[in-house]
Amino acid sequence: MPKGRFIVVEGGEGAGKSTMIAEIVSYLREHGVPDSAIVKTREPGGTPIAEDIRKILKDVRTDDRLCAESELLLMYAARAQLVQTVIIPALEAGQYVVGDRHDLSTLAYQGGGRGISRQLIKSIRDAVLGDFYPDLTILMDLDPAVGLARAGKRGDLDRFEKEQLDFFVRVRNTFLSEYEAHRDRISLVRADRDIETVRADIRQILESKCIAG
Repeated sequence: MPKGRFIVVEGGEGAGKSTMIAEIVSYLREHGVPDSAIVKTREPGGTPIAEDIRKILKDVRTDDRLCAESELLLMYAARAQLVQTVIIPALEAGQYVVGDRHDLSTLAYQGGGRGISRQLIKSIRDAVLGDFYPDLTILMDLDPAVGLARAGKRGDLDRFEKEQLDFFVRVRNTFLSEYEAHRDRISLVRADRDIETVRADIRQILESKCIAG
């Protein structure tokens, strides 16, 4: 079977990733991709082991504060498990993988947000992922203050969502700098507009990148 495609939706808190992932899945179905050939993932998480790691990363606890370096290593442990046991086998079977976050989030959150050196992140990334990249990354860009207000309406906040605004400003700036450096594989969507306009942008990107059909 032909090699599948790996499509990732990235962005800060409250940027509407889940809604746009559903839009991508609808687009694939409309273009003849059966449900059996569509795999949805999320990071951190996506396998039983990776979901256990997600709980550690998201948990708000006071008895043992997770340091930035441990957070980074746990992110890559979960990612390695997901890529090796789910994503690569799906792609080799000719399936479409639609991911809620991937490696770009680590550059933004642990690099930009936490201030971990790019060199350290790159060394771990090279060891874990090598030259493996998504076929397409869609970056949902939104003012962090707006995104946090949206996230706050969903209920209890996790450990990341409880960070201060300046953390998310650094995250956003890193996302945008990566977009500027890699426009060949990252597409930007302004998530501050009405949902129908955003959906139309998503579909235009999928059409221009010849995703399905």
